[in-house]
Amino acid sequence: MKPPLSPRPAAALDQMSPHSSIRGILAGLSLSVLLSSLGTSIANVGLPTLVQAFGASFQQVQWVILAYLLAITSLIVGIGRLGDLIGRRRLLLAGIAVFTLASGLCAIAPTLALLIAARAIQGVGAAVMMALTMAIVGDAIPKEKTGSTMGLLATMSASGTALGPSLGGVLIAAWGWKAIFSINLPLGMIAFGLAYRYLPADRRPSNADHPSFDIWGMVLLSLTLAAYALAMTVGGDLDLIFLAMTAIGLGLFFWLESRTQSPLIRVAMFRQSGLRGSLLSSALVATIVMATLVVGPFYLTKTLGQGAVIVGLTMSVGPLVAALTGIPAGRMVDCFGTYPVTLGGLGAMVLGALGLAVTPLSVGLAGYIVPLAVLTAGYALFQTANNTAVMTHVSDQGRGLVSALLNLSRNLGLITGASAMGAVFALAWSGSDVAQATAQAVATGMRTTFLVAACVAAAALAITILGRKKPGHEMEPAA
Repeated sequence: MKPPLSPRPAAALDQMSPHSSIRGILAGLSLSVLLSSLGTSIANVGLPTLVQAFGASFQQVQWVILAYLLAITSLIVGIGRLGDLIGRRRLLLAGIAVFTLASGLCAIAPTLALLIAARAIQGVGAAVMMALTMAIVGDAIPKEKTGSTMGLLATMSASGTALGPSLGGVLIAAWGWKAIFSINLPLGMIAFGLAYRYLPADRRPSNADHPSFDIWGMVLLSLTLAAYALAMTVGGDLDLIFLAMTAIGLGLFFWLESRTQSPLIRVAMFRQSGLRGSLLSSALVATIVMATLVVGPFYLTKTLGQGAVIVGLTMSVGPLVAALTGIPAGRMVDCFGTYPVTLGGLGAMVLGALGLAVTPLSVGLAGYIVPLAVLTAGYALFQTANNTAVMTHVSDQGRGLVSALLNLSRNLGLITGASAMGAVFALAWSGSDVAQATAQAVATGMRTTFLVAACVAAAALAITILGRKKPGHEMEPAA
């Protein structure tokens, strides 16, 4: 009897139950990704309602979003490593359960403080789902289908982002703010059932192949990442303090990891040009995507004079294009390979950013929508190809950690982009209060921001070209 064509998933497929199927696996992983991305976008639309419901300020209610994002950002790397050690299937099941139960707690929270606490717990579950879904693709999906699967997961992530505001608005109008959290209860139970039934059983490593978990490294890295996220999001006089804490924490973390027998992250991993370039490029392109979300509404409102409905529809173009591009991007990766698709995606991002920067105002709304579609389609191509390239070449022992690092790089890019691109936008027209800015000043800020974004995309393109790995070279395990 001939061995399977793809040796990597053979061991995983051998452990699957008789009820296992590729479709069931894809359904479970896709729903997990959808829930984790929906958890952010659906809550944004509910902030004004929460201000009225709890009689709180907007700054206080913002922590409903921040608590979720901080939990994901600070814990995702440790969770990815933990999945490598104790089993990715069982940890994913636990994460889905935590996310679902925390959603129920959010729906019944009697005070804002308890709602924020429940959102932090929900973020822990989301971190598990984000960290492990891509890693499980390597365990359960044939290698020749990896690109298509990564494209599907990218589509579900973008769909969750795009669906959140509209679905949240409908739920709040019909049943109130609690419905935006209680909707996760049936969806979470379905995701748990699919994962429980179809995901392959975890391998049982021998004692010799079961290193201890670096708890102190995880604590230190989590605090460092939380400090950086707060520096980029909270603002005010605490920025420099949080940035100093980040620098000190990062130095202490790498010092600790270099002296630990079973580190959370082996420092030698970052000497691999392929992995290092992929993570850096992922962070850079995410800052560009965030620029469209930060600058776009002001440009559409102040310069193009569009109303709230048109602004909302226009802002949904990006996530919609990304969702529609994900699956075709995956098929392109399977047909042509990761490298040309990565270059094509980054090239499209350069062109899209330049289009946003130089298109004359006389073109009107189409002059914004067309370059935006090119940029976000390029981002979807890049994400699918980049994730596939990394996850295809990483060894089984470090798959959960590397998957978590990919998600972390994207999240840090989004967080940094909100602050850095917002600062570029403000500096370009020498103002601080955008409400007082003229239409021409906002246009100048937008053009400058996307000229910078084009340079950032070009830098990611250069990093990808210079850091290309030799074919067949496998990334070392993170153990």
